[in-house]
This record gives sequence, structure tokens and C-alpha cells, in this order.
Amino acid sequence: MADKQRTVLISLIIDFILWIPDVVAAILSMSIVLFADAVKCLNEIIATFFAYLTIRKMAKGGAGAYDYGMGKFETVTSIITGGVMLISLALVFFVAIYRIAIPESIVHEGAYLGIFLMIIGVSMNTFLWQKNFRLYVKEPSPIMDSQWRLFRTKAYSDFAVLLSLIISLAFSHYAWSLYIDPVASFFIVGVLLLSGTRVIRSSLPDLLDRTLDEELQMVIVQHLAQFFNEYSELHGVRSRRSGSNVYIEIFLEFDGEKRMCEVQQVIDRIKVSIEAQIPKSTVSIVPTSTGVCRLDADTAEK
Repeated sequence: MADKQRTVLISLIIDFILWIPDVVAAILSMSIVLFADAVKCLNEIIATFFAYLTIRKMAKGGAGAYDYGMGKFETVTSIITGGVMLISLALVFFVAIYRIAIPESIVHEGAYLGIFLMIIGVSMNTFLWQKNFRLYVKEPSPIMDSQWRLFRTKAYSDFAVLLSLIISLAFSHYAWSLYIDPVASFFIVGVLLLSGTRVIRSSLPDLLDRTLDEELQMVIVQHLAQFFNEYSELHGVRSRRSGSNVYIEIFLEFDGEKRMCEVQQVIDRIKVSIEAQIPKSTVSIVPTSTGVCRLDADTAEK
């Protein structure tokens, strides 16, 4: 958790430092693609700020108030990140349409500053993209998944802006160069659309307590098969994710002649077996019966 918090904080600081000169460059150059990039970056800073607050809150824990942890805060933050991408998409799209309708040349001095900033932006966002991705691979979670995808999107977007500025300056003596700037914005629209919808689509099912993927369900079935002779009936399996945590409930019926200590030994063995194969999982095995408890003859007479 400390690694996540430090990584997201570094990302937030770098984003904010790069955003201020980005706004200056957009104003000086009168470039619509730089303006769109600055607006997009502001929304992304807000999303990263929410991610940082969420991780800090999770680091404090929720014992006593949140028995199943605070993993869903991660999922909600991931959805917010995707929503911010889609808001940025709408802003970039409408501003680009406006500039196509009313074309205007960019100011060269401001564009030079923009090129310098985009080179830095591509480098830093690529670095943060790789750093967040390595952390996600090491410890998967919705919030880190959305973060590495966010910075991948930023790296692609900054590269598109960089190419747009270079081409606009190189062909500025042609009348059609006025359209290079707004048309390049549509690449950013496409990247934001793909990334934003993907983040929301992957996070929303977990927020609604979707069951585990078929691959993990097969792991559960395989382990239950190994202990087939230890219980009488399987009455169901329920599972869900909460952030990076996995919760599994298994309802088993045992031989009524067994003592509780014997049943508990079987439960512990099944639990340890499954948790060893599914990282960050918590398995609860509930003894269940659909029949009527049979009373001993002596008890019935009384």
C-alpha cells in the first residue's frame, strides 16, 4: 500500500508541475490542440488526486466500520478516472469542431514552448506508465490498473500533440496547415474514448459484485474435487471482488455423524488449499444442511 501511495503522489506532483507551463503554452500559441491537452490534463490531475485520497484512506484501514475492507473505494476511483477521460473527450471534440469551423493559425513562439513541453511530457508519462504498470503486475488492483492506463493515454496524447505542432510549423506557409491543429485533436478523442470506456467497463462489474472469472472459478472447483470424499453435498459457491481482494463463500454439507472438530479440520484444509492458489483471497466455508436434524431416541422420548 505504501508503494501505491508514493507512486500516485509522485504522479500527481509531476502532473501538476507540467500542467502549469502547458496552460501558458496553450495561451501563447493559440493552439487548439495544446488547449485541449491542458484541459485534459486538468481533468486527469483531478482523477489522480481522488486516487491518492482513496489510497490514503485505505491505508488507514476500516476495521470496525468496513468488515470487508475498503477495496470498493478503489473500484469507484477507477470509474471516476474513466469518467474523467470521457469528459475530456467531449471537451476536446467540441473545441476541435469549433476550430475546424473557424480556422486560425498558431503563434510560432508559443508553439516552440509547446514542443519543448510535449517532449518532457512524453518522457515523463512514459516513465510513469511503465512504473505504474510494474506495480500493477506486482500487486494488481483496480486503482493501479486505471493509473497505468491513464499515463499510457497521456503519453500517446502528448506524442500526438508533439507531432501536430511540428507538422503545423513545418507547413505553416500552406493554407491547409490551419486544419492540422484541430484534426490532430481527434486522435486524442479516439485514445480517450478507448481508454475511458475500457476502464469503466472493467471496473463497473466488480462494483456490482460480479462473480469471479471462469478461470478462478475452475480453481475453486478443482480444489473442491480434491476433497470430494470429505463432505456430503455442495450447496453453492458465491464470490466477489473488493478492490484487489477476493472473497469466496462455499456452502458445504457434511456427514451428520461427524463431530464439529472433524468438520473444522476439513474446512481449514480446504480453506488453506484454495487461498494458496488464489492471491489475496479470503475463503469462508459455511457448514450447511437441507435436511431435518435427526434427534436421538432418548432425546425424542423426553
